[in-house]
Amino acid sequence: MRDTYFDNERFTAWRTGERINWDDRASWWRPFHDQIAEAVSRGVAIRRLRVVSEPVSDYIRWEHYITYANIAAGEQVRWLPRRLITDLALPGNDYWLFDDLLARVHHFAGDGSLVEDEFSTEAHLIKFLAASFESLWERGIPHEKYEL
Repeated sequence: MRDTYFDNERFTAWRTGERINWDDRASWWRPFHDQIAEAVSRGVAIRRLRVVSEPVSDYIRWEHYITYANIAAGEQVRWLPRRLITDLALPGNDYWLFDDLLARVHHFAGDGSLVEDEFSTEAHLIKFLAASFESLWERGIPHEKYEL
């Protein structure tokens, strides 16, 4: 839900004009993509939603660009402009939710660097996060239709 995160080598390279050769899968495919593809092949749905301010930041432009890899691995990705969620209850942090059983909540510093991940199986938190995600997902714009 952040418009920028900590600088990294790939983002820096993109900002200086470097682009990925999508035809050379070995150059961009990572173990993470193997994990996603394997899970999807077992019938697991992996959904990612990005809440963004508009106009988008350079970081979000880069994330949109590299999302090609997530889609290729089998993720479903949607984008949701922040202006469309004013009436929704949202958690204050980014999170991953696994099978409505486990939450991985990311805590970031002001500069976008990760401070820590918190893991929780608390039923009330899982219920809130799941409901929040579903309300966002319903409004989200599929990656291929979201224009920057």
